[in-house]
Amino acid sequence: MTQMTRNERIKASFDAAVAYDSAATVQRLAARRLGAHISQSLGGQIPRTILEVGCGTGFLTEILRGLWPEAEIVATDYAPRMLERAQQRGLERVRFERMDLTRLDVDGPFDLVCGNLVLQWMDEPGQILKDLSALLAPGGLLAVSTLLEGTFAQWQAACRAEGGQAATPEYPSLTSMQAIVPYPCAGVWQQESCVQPFASSLEFVRHLKATGAAVPRADVVALGPGQFRRAVRRLDAAGAAVTWELAYGCFRKPPRAGVFVTGTDTGVGKTLVSACLVRRWQAEYWKPLQSGLADEAGDTPTVQWLAGNPVCFPPALACQASLSPEAAARAEGVEVDPARLTLPGAGAQTPLVVEGAGGLMVPATPELMMIDLAIMWGLPVVLVARSGLGTLNHTLLSLEAMRARGIAVAGVVLNGPENPENRLTIEEKGRVRVLAEIPHCADITPQTVDNLAKRLPTWADVIQSAR
Repeated sequence: MTQMTRNERIKASFDAAVAYDSAATVQRLAARRLGAHISQSLGGQIPRTILEVGCGTGFLTEILRGLWPEAEIVATDYAPRMLERAQQRGLERVRFERMDLTRLDVDGPFDLVCGNLVLQWMDEPGQILKDLSALLAPGGLLAVSTLLEGTFAQWQAACRAEGGQAATPEYPSLTSMQAIVPYPCAGVWQQESCVQPFASSLEFVRHLKATGAAVPRADVVALGPGQFRRAVRRLDAAGAAVTWELAYGCFRKPPRAGVFVTGTDTGVGKTLVSACLVRRWQAEYWKPLQSGLADEAGDTPTVQWLAGNPVCFPPALACQASLSPEAAARAEGVEVDPARLTLPGAGAQTPLVVEGAGGLMVPATPELMMIDLAIMWGLPVVLVARSGLGTLNHTLLSLEAMRARGIAVAGVVLNGPENPENRLTIEEKGRVRVLAEIPHCADITPQTVDNLAKRLPTWADVIQSAR
């Protein structure tokens, strides 16, 4: 007799879970929470096309249908009987299809790709997220929930106390999940704890079977009958309550091809690097907030000259004083029209290099810092840093600030004399790729930029890979 694979056993377990809807309390809660996270992340955006993976019996599908009645939804699952029960909900404008999440066979793009409590069953969740993000339309959202380390901790502790090991899966930590955000999408994982009380420990065990989650780990020897009974009594004595550690991740695909160039501080070489990137990628250029025009011609004409007359979009703000954009605008009694801060050319495939002003924590408007604009635009960031003494603290703090806010980092460009130790430290401690090292040049000309640009990776290389 042919032995079933783990995926086949999981499918069979879910197909047999005829009492799923009445037993799946936390699964229903997670679907509601995920729906709320999706709605918040989309803001006022209305998704026209939605792909749901691992739809089960349709908890999340029903929520999505209620939130966006006009959207076209493709709801998929690997277990055919789960799909049958989801179809029985009678939801309109929903197409149900059987699909193996490890072998995606659906055509995109989709404005929203989502899945509730399915990722924990996958052997390679990072690859699954990457594959799903490839189905997104520009500016689209990938939203999933999963289980984290600490789930069923009380049952696992009771089994260990009796000299055994629970057969429930080993779930990843929040830290390890933060490391698999699908590049170049922007976003973070958020954790939530949920304690579910049971009338008895045996009810918890029956709950796992009723929800299709009773497939044991392959590397665990089952508890003996005596061990199992004692573990059950031990959990009963502790109150028969079990914790679920839930993680919700919402990841936005960039609305168009491009990067946002920022620096560790002012005068670090952002404009030179921006010109090199424009030259290397034959890209477009936008300096949205320009100040200091009393002392120089401005970065837009400089990049136009250095990079060979590329397409340049006009600044949203151009001020004379050499101050932060907010302070310069206040000094001249002007305000930035928020509508002019919209990223130009949404959906465009020609790369756009957006150059910021100063560093991440420079005030851009009375309400926004540069880091807020980076989040709003959703482009992966190229961080320009000095190569020499003092760069480590500034660079690593900037990287940490971006990661904490869920900003995708394309890489770092080091400006100045080569410093192998600093480069290695930034790559290892910052978990980032150094895209290039740009040496000091006394005379910056279009030919200089042409030569320096060859040190940078291609656009295809940058958009497909990040450390």
